[in-house]
Amino acid sequence: MKNMEHKFEQLMFVSRWLLVPLYVGLIASVLLLIYKFYGELAHLFLHVATLSESQIVVGLLTLIDLSLIANLLFIITFSGYESFVSKIDVSDHEDKPDWMGKVSFGALKIKVIGSIVAISAIELLKIFMDMDAYTETQIMWKVIIHLTFVASGVLFALMDRLAFQH
Repeated sequence: MKNMEHKFEQLMFVSRWLLVPLYVGLIASVLLLIYKFYGELAHLFLHVATLSESQIVVGLLTLIDLSLIANLLFIITFSGYESFVSKIDVSDHEDKPDWMGKVSFGALKIKVIGSIVAISAIELLKIFMDMDAYTETQIMWKVIIHLTFVASGVLFALMDRLAFQH
């Protein structure tokens, strides 16, 4: 019976590699964001003379939004891979980010919700730049959703702090 338990535990340990295709997919999805980023950038350059100031600002906010989402994908990919699959051995590389190898699962949750709040705030700012395009109900729901993200972030941080106080 102990031998069967040991084999099962080995299988569970090896099964962590099933996550790798998901991380590869997240990396590949950054290519979609790059495509959209340069499409928006080209649109801004081609139409800069005819766009209003607020339309340019909304376009720039879209570029920032896409960049934040790409950063979020990489944070999740690196942290998830290191937390659940294997350590990334680039300790001697001069470009290794300071946070790499130091982000726990709890810290990852805080980084993810922080990024989501930032992305939501940018989306809300884009709406405020062009409020005439939205109904009051749509704006109200966007604000409620944003506040829900903010409250979730605060609760995640509070739970994390409470969990590590003892």
